[in-house]
Amino acid sequence: MSPDPSASNAPASNATSTPDVVLVVEPLLPQRLRRPSDALRFLATLLGLVAVVLLALVAQETLKGLESDVTEGTARAPGFLSGLAGFIGGAAVLAVPAAFAVERVFHRDGLQVAEGLIAAIAGMLLSFGLGTWLVVYGPEDLYQLFTGGRGNVEPLNTLLTSVIAYATAVRISRRPNWRMAMWTAVVIDVFALFTGVAATVLGVLVTILVGMAVGYATLYGIGSPNTRPPGSAIVAVLRRLGFPPAGARRIEDDTLGSRRYVVGLRDGRRLDITVLDRDRQVAGVLYRIWRRIRLNTETRRRAIRSLRAELEREALMAYAAQAAGANIPRLLGTAEVGTDAALLAYEHIDSRPLEEVPDDELDDDVLGRIWEQVRLFHDHRLAHRHLTGESIHLADDGRILLLDTRSGEIASGDLLLRLDIAQLLAYLGLRVGPERAVASGVAVLGADAIAGALPLLQRIALNRGTRAAVGRTKELLPSLREQIAALRPQHTVQEEVRLERFRPRTLVTTIAGAFAAYILLSQLSKVDLGVLLSQAQWGWAAVAVVAAFLSYVSAAVMLMGFVPEKLPLAQTVMAQFAGSFVKLVAPAAVGAVAINTRYLQKRGIPPGPAVASVGASQVVGLGSHISLLLLFGYITGSQAAPSLTPSRGLVIALLAAAVLILAILAIPPLRRVVTTRLRRLFSGVIPRLLDVLQTPQKITQATGGTVMLTLAFVFCLDACVRAFGGGTSFTAVAVVFLAGNAIGSAAPTPGGLGAVEASLVFGLTVAGVPYAIATSAVLLYRLLTFWLPVLPGWASFTYLQRHNAL
Repeated sequence: MSPDPSASNAPASNATSTPDVVLVVEPLLPQRLRRPSDALRFLATLLGLVAVVLLALVAQETLKGLESDVTEGTARAPGFLSGLAGFIGGAAVLAVPAAFAVERVFHRDGLQVAEGLIAAIAGMLLSFGLGTWLVVYGPEDLYQLFTGGRGNVEPLNTLLTSVIAYATAVRISRRPNWRMAMWTAVVIDVFALFTGVAATVLGVLVTILVGMAVGYATLYGIGSPNTRPPGSAIVAVLRRLGFPPAGARRIEDDTLGSRRYVVGLRDGRRLDITVLDRDRQVAGVLYRIWRRIRLNTETRRRAIRSLRAELEREALMAYAAQAAGANIPRLLGTAEVGTDAALLAYEHIDSRPLEEVPDDELDDDVLGRIWEQVRLFHDHRLAHRHLTGESIHLADDGRILLLDTRSGEIASGDLLLRLDIAQLLAYLGLRVGPERAVASGVAVLGADAIAGALPLLQRIALNRGTRAAVGRTKELLPSLREQIAALRPQHTVQEEVRLERFRPRTLVTTIAGAFAAYILLSQLSKVDLGVLLSQAQWGWAAVAVVAAFLSYVSAAVMLMGFVPEKLPLAQTVMAQFAGSFVKLVAPAAVGAVAINTRYLQKRGIPPGPAVASVGASQVVGLGSHISLLLLFGYITGSQAAPSLTPSRGLVIALLAAAVLILAILAIPPLRRVVTTRLRRLFSGVIPRLLDVLQTPQKITQATGGTVMLTLAFVFCLDACVRAFGGGTSFTAVAVVFLAGNAIGSAAPTPGGLGAVEASLVFGLTVAGVPYAIATSAVLLYRLLTFWLPVLPGWASFTYLQRHNAL
C-alpha cells in the first residue's frame, strides 16, 4: 500500500495551507550534486591523455616530423605578427577568464568563480610537478618529445594548464560567446608559443588535456549546484496538465534511479509520478558501455540517451502495453519540467513489489497470472527486459502489474522475447524453485516456448541483480535446464546462444599478447641478428628440429600409456600436432587438454573415462615435471662442489615451497579450495591410473612418454643454445626450461606467449649465457616448438575433423 500524501513526517517544500499552495512532503534536496557526467568526462579525458602519450611514444619519428613542420611554418610568420600574437595571446588568456569572473560576480555567482580558481591553482601545481618530474627523473624519450631537447621549453605550459582548468571548472563551454573568446585566446597564445619555439606539439596537447582533467575533477570533487526541480515545481506542472493536486509525497526511487512521487488530487484520485532528471541519464553509463561493447547487436541497449528520448521511450512502451491489454498503470500525461527534468503521470494502483511478497503467497495461481501478463506482452511483440521482483507487482485486488517498462522494446525479435522468458524463469526459480517455475511457465506459454529459452539460460543473459543471485546459487541454472530438457526427452538439446562478442578472458589474453609482443620486439632490438645468423652452427639447429618433432611423438606415447584402450600411433601424433594449432588461440595449459579429450571421445571412449585419462596424464606429467626440476636443480648445484650437498638456491626454494604449503593449510578458506579441487581432480584420475597399472606395457608407455616429452624439449633448447655458440651445461638448460615452462603454463596468453620467452631468456642469462645468444636461442626454440608446428597442426586438425576423428 502506498503512503497517503496527506501524511507528513519529513520537511515540506511548502507548508502553507492556502488553496493555491500544495503541501509537498519530501526530504530537502541537496544544494550540490556530484554529477556522473563530470566523472565520465574526467575518465574520458584521462583515457585521451594516455592515448596521446602512447601514440607519441610509438610514432616518435612522425611526431618529430610534425614538430619540424610546425616550427618551420610558424617561423615564416613576419616578426611584427609574431610579436603581436605573443602580446595579444598572453593578455587574452588572462583577460577573458578575468572578464568572465567579473560577469559572474555581477550576477551573484561568485561561488562558480571560486571553483574555477581552485581548479586553476590545482592545474598550476600539477603541471609544475609533472614538468619538474619529466626534466629531473622522466624517461629520456618523453623529455625529448615534451621539450624537443631545448632547455627553455616547459614540458607542460603552467599558465595554459591553469587557464584551461579554470575554463572547464566554470563551464564556460555552455556560454557560446565566452567559449569562442576563450578558445580564440588559447589558439593565439599557442601560435605565439610556436613562433617563439617555446612549446612542442605533444606538450600543448598534453597541457590542454591535463587542464581539462583537472577542471572536471574539481567539478566532481566539489560538486555542482543542484538544478533538479523540487516537488513544488512538479506540482505546478501537474496543475497545468489539468490535475489539481491536493498534496504530494516523495517515495522510494524506482529501480532505474528516477524520483517518484505519490500525488493526491482534489477529486480524491491519486497519481504516481516518475521524474526523469537530466543529470541521471549518464548514471551507470560505464556499465552500459561495457555491456554494449561486450554483447551482440540485438541484445544490447544504447548506453546514453537524451532526456527527451528517455521520456518518449517510456511513454511509447506504456501506450503499447495498454494497447496489448496488459495490466499496467495507465499513463495519463507527460511533460517537461523546466530544462533539466521531465515527468510521467500514471494512475495510482495500490500494490506490492513481488520481492516484498512472502514466498508462501506465491501459489500456482499467482505464478500463472505473472506468466499470463508476459504472454500478453509477447503476443504483441513487446519485450519487457526487466522482469525482476522490483518490476513485477501484486496489486491489492490480486492483479499482476508489470512496471518499469522504460527498458522495454517494441517490435521485438524472437531473441529478446526468449531472453524475457529466461530472465523470469531464473527469478521465479530463485523464489519458488526450478520445478514450479518451469511448470507454471509451461502451463501458460506451452512447452515449446519454454524450451526455446533453454539455450539462453546463462548468467550473461540475466538482469544484473538476478545474475548476482544466481552466482550465489550455482545449481539453479543446471536445475532449470534439467527441468526443461525433461519436457522433451526426445528433443535434441540446443547449443547455447552466443550472446557475447567476447569474454573478459579474451580481453585479458589480447592485452597480455600485446604486452608479450612488446617484450619480444624490445628483446629483438638489442640483438644483431645478422651477425648471429652468420656465425650459427646449423648442425645443432638440425638436432633441435629432430628433438622438436620427437616431443610430439613422446606426447602421443604418453597419452597412449594412460588409455587402457588401444590407440593408433599415427593419429595420436596428429592429435598432438592439432593441439599445437589450438594453442595459438588458447592458453598453454588448455588447448592440448581439450584436443586430447575430444580425440579420445571420438575414438569411442566415454566422456568420463576420456577426461580421467587426460587428467591422469596431466597429474603424472606435473609430478614428473616437479621431480625433474628438483633432480636437475640438485645436480646443477652439486656440479661445482666435490660433495653432494644441495645448492643454497635449491634449499631456499624447498623452504619457500614448504612455507607456502603450510600457509595454505593454515588458512581455512584456502585449505577448502585446494582440497575441493584436488578431490575433484583425483576422483576420476585414481581409478584410471589403477586400470593403467594393471598392464606393464601401458606403464612403460606412460612413464617413458612422460620423461621423454620433457627431455625432448630440453634437448631442443640445449641444441638451440649450442647452435649460437652458447656453452652452458645440459643440466642448467634443463632447470631453465622446466622453470620457464611452468611460468608459461600459468600465463593467460596463447601458448604462454611472452611469459615463456622472457623467463627462458632470463634463466639462460643467469646461467651464464650472453644475452644476445640467449635471446637468439630462445627465439629459435620457440620457432621450432610453437610457430612452425602451427601449419602441420592446422593440416592435422583439418584431416582429423574430416575423418570424424576430432
